[in-house]
Amino acid sequence: MIGVELLDDPRADPIAVAAELRDIARLNTLFGGTRAVVQELEPFFKRGAGDGGRERGAIWTLLDVGTGFGDIPRAAARAARRRGITLRLVGVERNRAAARLARGADAGLPLAVVLGDGGTLPLGARSVDVVVASQVLHHLPRATAVRWIAAFDRVARRAVVLADLRRSRVAMAGVWAASFGLGMSRVTRRDAVVSLQRGYSRAELNDMLRDAGVPVVAAHRAGFRIVAAWAPV
Repeated sequence: MIGVELLDDPRADPIAVAAELRDIARLNTLFGGTRAVVQELEPFFKRGAGDGGRERGAIWTLLDVGTGFGDIPRAAARAARRRGITLRLVGVERNRAAARLARGADAGLPLAVVLGDGGTLPLGARSVDVVVASQVLHHLPRATAVRWIAAFDRVARRAVVLADLRRSRVAMAGVWAASFGLGMSRVTRRDAVVSLQRGYSRAELNDMLRDAGVPVVAAHRAGFRIVAAWAPV
């Protein structure tokens, strides 16, 4: 693993965790993290809503692994609602402070959060509709990330969406500079650069998907993002 990030430590100072997660949520909004996930989910929502109208008014479950502030699953819920689909949101988070923050971030879109991680999902095969993991895999050793991807494929019924960072020196310089103008903390500034150093090339993520037994190819998205989305079979 490259470097150390605050969020690598589930016992990190709760005040620092809250500040960083709020900063990350802003970065997700401004630099494509949220859009990358929602863009990949839209075809699944559209397909469900267009299935003879049978899915309109349906309730799907979405499991967000490493939910952080809970901003991305809530954005997904708003997108699904436009298609007439209600998402029941469940986050998985190993940091207690993050879990509390995510639960209370938006009372209008409830998010249940359980303590755990993607390697210990107490779920049966095809037990949730959608699994999302955004900017999570780069916190893991490669072999662990491959096992998590295989677990996501096992428990999801309709879709899995992975979104992470594409390694880039340009992006590192850009987020470092932008963090000053946005008034972000020194810790966020440092961790944003470390996250990008830990990011993936498309070939690297494709190799991980292949080793997890998932027949899908990763794609680049705006904001130096890399994504993979598929319907489990």
